[in-house]
Amino acid sequence: MSYEIVEAMLKRRGVTIESIAEIVFTLQKKFHPELREQECVESVRAVLGKREVQYTLYTGIALDELAEKKLLPQPLQALLEADEPLYGVDETLALGITSVYGMIGLTSFGYLDKEKMGIIETLNDKNSGVHVFLDDLVAGLAAAASARIAHKNISAKNYPFNP
Repeated sequence: MSYEIVEAMLKRRGVTIESIAEIVFTLQKKFHPELREQECVESVRAVLGKREVQYTLYTGIALDELAEKKLLPQPLQALLEADEPLYGVDETLALGITSVYGMIGLTSFGYLDKEKMGIIETLNDKNSGVHVFLDDLVAGLAAAASARIAHKNISAKNYPFNP
């Protein structure tokens, strides 16, 4: 498997690396005034380069596509068509991506899951296909890429150690 395959799958579903990077930039710009959007693109690509992230995306996208084709067994088909609020498996899958860069990824995911900004909002509108998994997976990607930038921030405060 490769980064190129997962990028093509995302693009086929209407999601670009740049659209995810815009969300990352929005999350991090107030903490990093010098941050450039290209750094956010690179961070998204780094997260997408992880095999466990790729596998998670393959799974979620496949389930969304099968639901669109009405190929899932009941009651799963009905749950995904309704985007059942208590389903929660979509968020659970996305949390696997957020955990790649620690707790800050989890908190950023929670924020994005509520705010639904950018491409996440577009996917969540339910007018352009079934994206039960993809909207959360994109939020997970953006949260992990944002956390990656936060962890690499050279201007983060260092606390003295007094033994």
